[in-house]
Amino acid sequence: MNPELTDTIIKTLGEAKIASPVRKSENGKPECSFQPDEDRVLVEINAEKILEQIRLGIEPASFEKAGPRSHIFFDPSKVRCAIVTCGGLCPGLNDIIRAIVLELTYGYGVRGIYGIRYGLAGFIPEYRYDVVDLTPAEVEDIHGSGGTVLGSSRGPQDIGQIVDCLERMNVGILFTVGGDGTLMASTKICDEIAKRGLKISVVGIPKTIDNDIFMVGRSFGFETAVEMATAAIRTAHTEAVGYPNGIGLVKLMGRHSGFIAAHAALAQQDVNFVLVPEVDFDLKGENGFLKTLETRLLDRGHAVVVAAEGAGQKFFEGENAERDASGNLKLHDIGMFLKSEIARYFDSINMEINLKFIDPSYMIRSHPANSNDNVFCSFLARNAVHAGMAGKTRLLVGYWHDQFVHVPMDASAGKRKRIDPNGRLWMSVQEATGQRSMTNDHEPCK
Repeated sequence: MNPELTDTIIKTLGEAKIASPVRKSENGKPECSFQPDEDRVLVEINAEKILEQIRLGIEPASFEKAGPRSHIFFDPSKVRCAIVTCGGLCPGLNDIIRAIVLELTYGYGVRGIYGIRYGLAGFIPEYRYDVVDLTPAEVEDIHGSGGTVLGSSRGPQDIGQIVDCLERMNVGILFTVGGDGTLMASTKICDEIAKRGLKISVVGIPKTIDNDIFMVGRSFGFETAVEMATAAIRTAHTEAVGYPNGIGLVKLMGRHSGFIAAHAALAQQDVNFVLVPEVDFDLKGENGFLKTLETRLLDRGHAVVVAAEGAGQKFFEGENAERDASGNLKLHDIGMFLKSEIARYFDSINMEINLKFIDPSYMIRSHPANSNDNVFCSFLARNAVHAGMAGKTRLLVGYWHDQFVHVPMDASAGKRKRIDPNGRLWMSVQEATGQRSMTNDHEPCK
């Protein structure tokens, strides 16, 4: 990423002229510090790179800090807001919905808050999905449950019909909660809104359990996912050490990025092999995974293997490729593949093993958020409300260098954050597991 090439300007619907009602005391004076637009967070953190940009006359790229503004664009007594959750389930969705509703209601005095049922399909008339009136009473206890009370769906919907619905409902602020596909759809919604000359703000809250959204340091639900994945690894280790030549095989989420697998392996350091999409490995051969696993069993008598769902997809080349409703390429099941290949290999060398396979994916996705994610969701949602009420649009609320910031949708949509095979995270995984390259043509470290 080249920080100097990153456009970080946040678009607005117009001048914010209304004094913010947030945290006003009885005498009308504000009880909180408002966030000026001039406060920014540098995109690049490396001092040498920043100084080099300054020497070259390049202004270092920076993000606008999130937070309440002293003046807002929308009149709280008249604005209507809508919330939609899209894509796969993730811990914390209900926390996001709840915090948006509470901040709009008690922070700004907004009364017209609508929940759109079943993702973007909820905007399309032919589905005939009801709209939910969201009040504090409706969302009071939802954070104790997993999933989303609004429901979700995958798949593209007609952008024109979505904006038609926003117009009919007289929505001023749309909060979209979803991953990369939702961000892409949100940018198209913004394009259509601009084309029609409408004053509708679109604010995204990035949702991906894989923690792979570009320009976002952390996404909600990730900590809960790592915690649950760690419990699965603990179970796999118990099973592995309980039998001669025991192997605990755990498949975790991570279509394109192996952050859950890497972090869970570091959290529960009983893992011997971590397989992620970013790091190639061979199955067979002297340096391949199966031979290395055999060596581990001969040496220690047990092994724990963690595989992200997107790892090893090269082994399925030539097979039929299918896509889901959102257009994502359907991954082949690396977990079942490895289970079968491991069993076949050790049978071929007449070595008895005891293999246990664990896939906790849906248990993790539908689990309520833990305490840290509860807090994180509250910050994200409330900052999204502050941005929307100030008339800011075409942005997502991100977390960058321990600060909540406004990230332009265009800087993030269509891109992906991945593990750097030469970076500190993967090096730490290698140190914790003792794992080395498992390709037959690798060069030794110098």
